[in-house]
Amino acid sequence: MALNLRQKQTECIIRMLNLNQPVNSTGTANEEVYKILIYDKFCQNILSPLIHVKDLRKHGVTLYFLIDKDRKPVHDVPAVYFVQPSQPNIHRIITDASRGLYDSLHLNFSSSIPRPLLEDLASGTLGSDSINRIAKVHDQYLEFVTLEDTLFSLAQKSSYVQLNDPSAGDKEIEEIVEKIVSGLFCVLATLAVVPVIRCPRGGPAEMVASALDQKLRDHLLAKNNLFSEGGNFMSSFQRPILCLFDRNFELAVGIQHDFRYCPLVHDVLGLKLNRLTVQGEKGGMRSYELDSSDPFWLTNGSIEFPGVAMEIETQLNKYKKDVDEVNRRTGGADGQSEFEGTDLIGNTKHLMNAVNSLPELTERKQVIDKHTNIATVLLGEIKERSLDSYAKMENDMMIRGGIDRSELMSVLKGKGSKMDKLRFAIIYLISSETINPQEVELVESALRESEVDPCAFQYVKKIKSLNVQLASANSASRSNIVDWAEKLYGQSLSAVTAGVKNLLSSDRQLALTRTVEALMEGKPNPEIDNYLVFDPRAPKSSSGGGGLKGPFKEAIVFMVGGGNYVEYGGLQELAQRQQPVKHIVYGTTEILTGAEFVDQLTLLGQKMGLGVSSANPPAPHAQ
Repeated sequence: MALNLRQKQTECIIRMLNLNQPVNSTGTANEEVYKILIYDKFCQNILSPLIHVKDLRKHGVTLYFLIDKDRKPVHDVPAVYFVQPSQPNIHRIITDASRGLYDSLHLNFSSSIPRPLLEDLASGTLGSDSINRIAKVHDQYLEFVTLEDTLFSLAQKSSYVQLNDPSAGDKEIEEIVEKIVSGLFCVLATLAVVPVIRCPRGGPAEMVASALDQKLRDHLLAKNNLFSEGGNFMSSFQRPILCLFDRNFELAVGIQHDFRYCPLVHDVLGLKLNRLTVQGEKGGMRSYELDSSDPFWLTNGSIEFPGVAMEIETQLNKYKKDVDEVNRRTGGADGQSEFEGTDLIGNTKHLMNAVNSLPELTERKQVIDKHTNIATVLLGEIKERSLDSYAKMENDMMIRGGIDRSELMSVLKGKGSKMDKLRFAIIYLISSETINPQEVELVESALRESEVDPCAFQYVKKIKSLNVQLASANSASRSNIVDWAEKLYGQSLSAVTAGVKNLLSSDRQLALTRTVEALMEGKPNPEIDNYLVFDPRAPKSSSGGGGLKGPFKEAIVFMVGGGNYVEYGGLQELAQRQQPVKHIVYGTTEILTGAEFVDQLTLLGQKMGLGVSSANPPAPHAQ
């Protein structure tokens, strides 16, 4: 059974909209009940890529509101609440119940509601004599945003900054790790799977793996656990593997320019929750949805941009040919019908075929128009900023491990936004096998000349030099290295992650894709032999080594600290080229464009006292 997260989450939401009653094969409840839906901003983002307004009506939802908006009473209709379990939301629910806004409140929390908040809800509704209005309370375990069948985000902002903040204490680090673990637990509960967990040693990935392993173990001991349908023990052939990584494992992928359609649309046009807004061909702004209902997007998302432009042309010509064929057969648009007037049955049949093909032709034309418009806007940005050159030269640098100085300087002084130049400079730094101080100084000067704040560049330079020193200090014990690093930079252990050594990609295939492939195969491999194993179903003593090693047919790959469509595309290609085809779900704390990730690096640089002075803060990046 393939792991289809979108389908599973949608099923849970439909059940929730139907007052948690079983739904029939058509996806609706046996009894039609009209209701009101109340959600908070976070849960609105969960619903947005999955359920459209017409779907809400199909499930009896006639009105829907944000919880923090003023609302008028509506009687004789139940209200379905879908919110995060937070103090403000609990207070608002108590207020709604005490004011008698709705006859019955069906409360659905996006994750497990902590006991203190549940007690607040009980005492608040008891105190206002409105507890009888609370019909049911459900923990839904849906605190994540699913964008495609195999793509999800926990929508947790700035987790990379929080985990690598030099001033972060143990308590703050534990809080963010617990938040990530809670989100991952929701994903696993929705899929109803208990995976075997693998991760590199050290850093946030190990912290998350260890805490998630413990949370799953504790939950499996409960009588009515969410995974009971899986039995007590399953073989590795039926269980998926969960591969956890930290963004520092392969920093460059979060920064690089990419010339494939889907990453380009996300990076340049700001695709959010499967939607984007661009300038229309006839002026004004146009909003588009790009998801699994769009066949062109599904087929061409991983193709380089020139190939996409050619495919649009091909589709347009095919559409015109099909329209001409319909006209010719029906005698429309000055075409001569090929039938005698006496052949009534033949004429009628072809007219019916033409009428039946119209909706499909109209839909195809809308898809072609949409992608023509998107491609036109993209082409304008590509030409203005030389994005094709950036993508090619960055890729060459990563493969060759460097760049000619004159080429480097011509890019930094040429076309492109300030952010493009900063990203290029950071890729130069990451890809260089040895750092030439004189050349680095020239790069910083060129950035300043272009009025680019070099803070993020300096941050990566500092982390890279620290990493080189850490690698050469292997003879010292790990604890000594950590003490030394903390004295040197005042950074917590989480910032000195062991993964930064993987900054270099030796070829076009991403290090992440290569490593996931090895982990799924489960054969001895020097790249992964020291990876930790956590199996929540095995006795505790065997954790951290041994356990089920595969091969695995299904994997969930999770990037702590921000992911992107480049990694997602690489993993989908890996899954497709396996024989038989494997299934890989990709998730991350948040999906970031290159510019958004570099903004986080800038913030970390500022926290370390690098870059421009605080009296002269940098301007927001130009996109």
